[in-house]
Amino acid sequence: MALTRRQRRAAFRGAQYLLLVAVLLTLAFTANWGELQRGFFDLDVAAEQFPDILSVALVNTVVYTVVGFAFGAVLGLVLALMRLSSVGPYRWIAAGYVELFRGLPALLVFIAFGFGVPIAFHIRFTTLSTVMLALGLVGAAYIAETLRSGIQAVPRGQVEAARSLGMSQARAMVSIVIPQAFRIVLPSLTNELILLVKDSSLVYLLGLTGAQYELAKFGRDAMNTNPTLTPVVVSGLCYLVITIPLSYLSRWLERRGNAPKKDSALEVQS
Repeated sequence: MALTRRQRRAAFRGAQYLLLVAVLLTLAFTANWGELQRGFFDLDVAAEQFPDILSVALVNTVVYTVVGFAFGAVLGLVLALMRLSSVGPYRWIAAGYVELFRGLPALLVFIAFGFGVPIAFHIRFTTLSTVMLALGLVGAAYIAETLRSGIQAVPRGQVEAARSLGMSQARAMVSIVIPQAFRIVLPSLTNELILLVKDSSLVYLLGLTGAQYELAKFGRDAMNTNPTLTPVVVSGLCYLVITIPLSYLSRWLERRGNAPKKDSALEVQS
């Protein structure tokens, strides 16, 4: 007797569940849980990481990310406006910048500003300024394209309405277009912030003191005194403490942005 389409779908779904259960049972009965605990989840070693991993490494990771994102957002906005400029050279410079820093690995940018630029120009950056420049310059390339798409997504009628009320082009851009563009691209900017959180781990290349450690460097250094991967696991969990709330925030902003909205007239303060 031939199965109906619904029955075939149910049978296929049941087979997938059975396969998943079989894989989980195989892992449960074949894995060496004692060795896994000693290698990845040694509670005594994990306890040794606290409170320094929170008061030093986690705080530094957040600070490095925030300064890099702030610099990248400002520069990205400037680049986005240059990409949309009617002046050809501005567009070419911004396009060249975006292609350059989107194509270069962040690792090379850290090396350049940590070692190359100070040697070539005989200047000295602090660790925080190096991180700000390296993360910000890379992040700005992506933020610029995100903001450009957001600015272009603002209805042209908004600008025309502002101009009809006597606003200049610059004031309309600052008061009307850019605020709406930021609301449109907030989920994408949150995703970029998550990427910068992870890229902040590259600061280890600069040679840090203990007070400057971020999460990845802290975990790596702790492995030198504890022959186990537990410090890295703890560092990874701390990264998740930062990135998972940001991921939920990004999805919430996306749902909020996609929610139906009542039409409203343009409000302009005179």
